[in-house]
Amino acid sequence: MNPLENKSSIEEIRVRFDNDVERFSNLETGQISTLDANFSLELITESARRMNPKAKTLLDVGCGAGNYTLKMLGKIPNLECTLVDLSQAMISRAVERISPHTSKKVKAIKSDIREANLAHNCFDIVLAGAVLHHLRDDEDWKNVFEKLYAILKPGGCLMICDMVVQNDEIVTKYVWELYGQYLENLKDKEYREKVLAYVEKEDSPRSIIYQLELIKEVGFTKVDILHKNLNFAVIMGIK
Repeated sequence: MNPLENKSSIEEIRVRFDNDVERFSNLETGQISTLDANFSLELITESARRMNPKAKTLLDVGCGAGNYTLKMLGKIPNLECTLVDLSQAMISRAVERISPHTSKKVKAIKSDIREANLAHNCFDIVLAGAVLHHLRDDEDWKNVFEKLYAILKPGGCLMICDMVVQNDEIVTKYVWELYGQYLENLKDKEYREKVLAYVEKEDSPRSIIYQLELIKEVGFTKVDILHKNLNFAVIMGIK
């Protein structure tokens, strides 16, 4: 992948998502380029419900158009929801879609998670769906995981669904070749090249092992892998 200094800026990422609200406003089709998207959405929300059935507060990091929060509200009604996203267009759509499904407060924060002002020991559930791959260097990753740990209540859960790489570069290359084949079969060669080009430009994913070790390092008491298919995975941590 491109060196980190050549990756998209925060502003470039924001603009892309400002222009892609409609695609991300559909629970069934919003993430077709993501392997097992619907299964993973069900997996993280149902797992969060079973681990924390009396949850009252939810944070959705990189909320997009609100799919993860909507799914979570179908499991635990009337959560107090806090939504964080770079894109005002995404946040506006998320609030519009989510508000009818909870009687509690829906708070929207237009911000990068790295900059968002969030209280410590505040959330029962933190969802991070297809967002952390935008983090860059090791310091970036550690700072964000420390922040997510701090804002969770004791016993709260962090649920991550995201793109990953392998620890070995040769295997990573092979896995991404298989992902390219999936994209081509999904549509065509042009679609494959389009998706892989913006991944190369915009994303900097890390391996499952890297993330699990970091989750433990910042203080989480339990970590686990819930699912992996090629270069997409679902992992979790409990404070």
